[in-house]
Amino acid sequence: MSKTHENLLSAFAGESQANRKYLAYAKQAEKEGLPQVAKLFRAVAEAETIHAHAHLRSAGKIGDTLSNLKDAISGETYEFTKMYPEMIQEAEQEGERAAHKYFGWVNAVEEIHSQLYKKALDAQGKLEEVDYYLCSACGYTHEGPHEDKCPVCNAAASAFYKVA
Repeated sequence: MSKTHENLLSAFAGESQANRKYLAYAKQAEKEGLPQVAKLFRAVAEAETIHAHAHLRSAGKIGDTLSNLKDAISGETYEFTKMYPEMIQEAEQEGERAAHKYFGWVNAVEEIHSQLYKKALDAQGKLEEVDYYLCSACGYTHEGPHEDKCPVCNAAASAFYKVA
């Protein structure tokens, strides 16, 4: 891999992290009653997304949809079979209860994500139209409206929102 290719992937990671960080900062600014600062954080976050997508595209990491689904399955599978189990174990060993609990939730959700992607791949990308609903506490992703407590973190049904 060339240094430029490595740099593109590194820049993609950095821009992606900046996007998520700035969106979290925007939520905090909103909570503090600073809507203009929140708007600024959201605007720059969107710019970082533009940068990240350009880097990923330049690195040749965006394929056709079926290839992208295979890549997504691989990534989600790695997360729930290796990455999060190791993090769960380390958090438990270090007595980090909150991290241990949340890593456990996320691990369960990543497996569900993998299953949803496999369903799309099996259908060759031709899925029936359905809305997706997310648990705002743990990220559990559900096909269609969800009117019960979250099966992963037990959050109330009111914690779910429809993905736009």
